[in-house]
Formats: sequence, C-alpha cells, structure tokens
Amino acid sequence: MLVLALDTATPTLVAGLARWTPDGGAEVLAERAVPSGTKHAELLTPAIQGALADAGLALDDVEAVVTGLGPGPFTGLRVGVVTAAAIADARGLPVVGVCSLDAIGSGARTVVTDARRKEVYWAAYDDAGRRVEGPGVVRPEEFGRGGPFVGDPAFAERLGGPVTPAEVTTAGLLRAAAAQLSDPGSAAPLVPLYLRRPDAVPPTSIKAVTR
Repeated sequence: MLVLALDTATPTLVAGLARWTPDGGAEVLAERAVPSGTKHAELLTPAIQGALADAGLALDDVEAVVTGLGPGPFTGLRVGVVTAAAIADARGLPVVGVCSLDAIGSGARTVVTDARRKEVYWAAYDDAGRRVEGPGVVRPEEFGRGGPFVGDPAFAERLGGPVTPAEVTTAGLLRAAAAQLSDPGSAAPLVPLYLRRPDAVPPTSIKAVTR
C-alpha cells in the first residue's frame, strides 16, 4: 500500500511517501521535512509535490493517507488535517489520524515539543513504545518527571536534563498508524489535538456604530 504521510504539528512540516505492508513494514520512498514556522499553508502543497517527484510517483498512485493530529498550534494543525481529509475525500481513500508525538523517537522516552507561551507539549512512552501518559501541555519547570527526553533540545535546561533532538518522521507516522492501516474501518474521525482554546475569542461587547 502506498501511503502519503503528513504532519504540520511542529515548526518543521513533514510530507512523505512510503510502501506499507500489513506485517508493519514500511519502506520510506521519499520525504520532505521543511522548516515552516507559521507558513504551513504556503509550504505543505509544494512539499507534497516535491516528495511525489522525488519518488517518481503521482498523487493518483497514493492508496491511503496518514496525518498527524497534534498536539500543535491551531492554524498549523488545521492545514495538515484539512489537506489530508481533502485528498482522501477527493480520491475515496482511507485516512488515518495519529498523535504527532507518537511519531517522534522510539522505545522508552518522554517526547517534548514547543507549545509556545513558554510551554511544551509532552507524552511518555514505555519500553515497547506505547504511550502511557499524555498528551499534555505544561511549563517545563513544573513538569516534574525525568527523561530520557527526546524532541526539542531548546528545553533541556528548563527540564533539568538533556533532550535528544528528534522530529516527526514518515516512518514514525506509519508506525503509529499501523493498527488503523491494517483495519481502515477502525480509523477514528480526524479530530485535532489542540489541548488549548484558540487565541481568537468572540468580543464580549458590541460597540455602537455612529454615522
């Protein structure tokens, strides 16, 4: 099965293509990891096109779509999830959503990524790589748990321990999606993991308009 994998939960967006087999194997054919900041909408489609070109394939060859659901910023997540849903809907493909933190690192670890506002998104995993806590959002100084940490090394000092650099990968996304790819009917609706309310809020009062 040829799978298109997308993630826009972090400042580096990922678009990749991989051959996935029911035994859990995944051969990554191409991957574009693009530092995107807040420009996910401008950069995601070119990244998908670039990955397809690198693999010598066309979008018509894709048989399933996997997308990271965050946690991450509201706008960035929406870009990735909507793009994945639109491609899958237009071509009648199965689409699978996974926690983006599940696609960072492997084995026993605590994953930390930048949540802005001086906070981190986090999740903890056991020796088999299963998520046992999280996802959550917290100030690093208040986290109160040990490593090994993987993810964004910028938070090492505030976490009180080293952070092994790691990012979302195509292989990680497919590993996290394996159960749902094996049984597409079990795939849950695509619900982004925002963990916070959006910054934009409705006005609390309406000002009178004068002419």
